[in-house]
Amino acid sequence: MEETVVIIVGAGPAGLATSACLNRLSIPNIVLEREDCYASLWKKRSYDRLKLHLPKQFCHLPYMDFPPNAPTYVPRKGFIYYLDNYVSQFGITPRYLRSVESAIYDLDAEKWQIVVKNMATTDNVIETEVYTSRFLVVASGENSQGTIPDIDGLDSYGGEYIHSNQYENGRKFRGKDVLVVGCGNSGMEIAYDLWNWGANTSIVVRNPVHVLTKEMVKMAMIMLQYLPCKAVDKITVAISKLKYWKLSKYGIQRPKKGPFHLKETSGRSPVIDVGTISKIKSEEIKVLPGMKCIRDKDIVFTNGETVQFDAIIFATGYKSAVRNWLKGSYETFDEEGMLRKSFPYHWKGRNGIYNVGFSRRGLQGFSSDAQNIANDIYSNTTVALGFNN
Repeated sequence: MEETVVIIVGAGPAGLATSACLNRLSIPNIVLEREDCYASLWKKRSYDRLKLHLPKQFCHLPYMDFPPNAPTYVPRKGFIYYLDNYVSQFGITPRYLRSVESAIYDLDAEKWQIVVKNMATTDNVIETEVYTSRFLVVASGENSQGTIPDIDGLDSYGGEYIHSNQYENGRKFRGKDVLVVGCGNSGMEIAYDLWNWGANTSIVVRNPVHVLTKEMVKMAMIMLQYLPCKAVDKITVAISKLKYWKLSKYGIQRPKKGPFHLKETSGRSPVIDVGTISKIKSEEIKVLPGMKCIRDKDIVFTNGETVQFDAIIFATGYKSAVRNWLKGSYETFDEEGMLRKSFPYHWKGRNGIYNVGFSRRGLQGFSSDAQNIANDIYSNTTVALGFNN
């Protein structure tokens, strides 16, 4: 059994940011990560052409800006390089291949007990470790597990299907008929990437979605610092309509509520167009409605149309896995593993539990939450640990 002040579960950007903030305050902490590296979503489960969707000034972690020569929209490899430097600069040392099996709060001891499987041992022997801590930070994130919808006939599909977290690029799909399911940023960008690689690409657009350019989003992010969300939404939607006109004729409906209101209240981000819309308008990428069922390689859609595809890529999002291991504390996380509290009171629960990376506010939200958590823990430990004020 090992005791420390803070246990952080997850070594993604959110967990790294929290550990860095705690390290600056000399608060002992241990980061537990189930993968064999930090930021595994970025290093192992992201497609090659991925870039940060917001300008770099909105995406840095606490106490370290991107270098001046970094591009405005940092590519995946550039962000990984930034994280490597961040980990080194703040002395973050995650413990890898640690799968948290349970975390329970002991009311009598007023401490958390975390049971962990250590998969990093030799001879393929899995050992159990037990940690105790006064504080627990849940940083496993909203994107722990990729989700694929339950579609009639998918198990017997005659082609290849993968989740978007397995997609690297479209090289192997050249000349094939490929269906992308999901019209968020990942789905739209993967569809464009497939087209660039010479795949015959179609995309399922089932729900209304706002389509913006990077410049529109950058302008909106600046305006949100001075204007109410409702005003920014009104301006942004008007500019989007001037840019894209009526997308409904191409099978894309706009939501009734504004893009940043939706982001704030539901976590649904607007689509930042990388060139996909022009290919949809020219019919080089075909838009299809929801899927009804699958029969071998034939896919039946809700409009009655049947089309054959060689491969399906599900850009259908992720889910949180926190309820698989966090026992109790259900007032913090609901049945879906998402927060019950809304912004800005979301990051702190009872009995010394905190969370970071669940606010649906991106990297900027991670940074703010990490600093709030570290400062709150510091204020609660200065007397007990003899820190100087």
